[in-house]
Amino acid sequence: MQKNNLKHFFHLHFLVLIAGFTAILGELITNSSEVIVWHRMLIGSVLLGLYMLFTNRSFKIDFGLFLKYSFLGLIISLHWITFFEAIEQSNISVTLAMFSTAAFFTSLIEPIFYKRNIVYYEVILGFIVVCGIFLIFNAEFKYLNGIILGLISAFLASFFSVLNGLMVKENSAILISFFEFITGVFFISIFMIFNNEFSSIFIDKLLSINYLYIFLLGSICTAYAFMASVYLLKYISPYSLVLTYNLEPIYGIILALMFFGDNEKMSLPFYIGFFLILFSVLTNMYIKKKVNK
Repeated sequence: MQKNNLKHFFHLHFLVLIAGFTAILGELITNSSEVIVWHRMLIGSVLLGLYMLFTNRSFKIDFGLFLKYSFLGLIISLHWITFFEAIEQSNISVTLAMFSTAAFFTSLIEPIFYKRNIVYYEVILGFIVVCGIFLIFNAEFKYLNGIILGLISAFLASFFSVLNGLMVKENSAILISFFEFITGVFFISIFMIFNNEFSSIFIDKLLSINYLYIFLLGSICTAYAFMASVYLLKYISPYSLVLTYNLEPIYGIILALMFFGDNEKMSLPFYIGFFLILFSVLTNMYIKKKVNK
């Protein structure tokens, strides 16, 4: 492997490690899920906006596109809220195991928007995913709320990815994400105002460690990770990027065991179920690559 290729390979895996660390921060931050996501999207939008200013990129879009990006901003904010709430209701391992089903949901949603048929191997692999979920459900029934929220989060993530894939054909990914984050902040603000919870966005103690965690979440785990992944697409294929990001649950669960120890240790059926889901996801990616050659 050439030196530059090796550098980009390690950079990509570093980004996946950052993605896995997002769940760790979600566990460490003591604020509600809505407050976490509000700050994450605000910091992300500010940093993306500054990047666009310094690189002389235009913020101009027509109203029709703005409405589309606003809808996607609502979807991604709901995805993140349910993701962090799943961690709150269960733990990191359960949440990431459920999040790994996103690729399965994508295989169901994608044919609708890209007007193609569901192929036989996706049905078989989908059945394996369902078996994995069933094993986890039976083994960790006490985390039922977290399992359900994790599945909802995975579905929203796949729905967002499919629609976002259509949007990037019309504009730059950074511009789209800027408006998605800004409108996400708006929607969460409206929700909290109507529920008399808006004051909760202000973290109580000025020197609270939560500020550091939230800044890391919004800057490193959101703005930097996104811009770096867009940069890497100049040197690696989208397939390699997506395939490697499917390792996020593994990285995240390993990090959770390192940080939280016994609180993240699960039963053997849980890990068997997680392996079945991951096997299905990676096999699906491998078959798709072979078919598309």
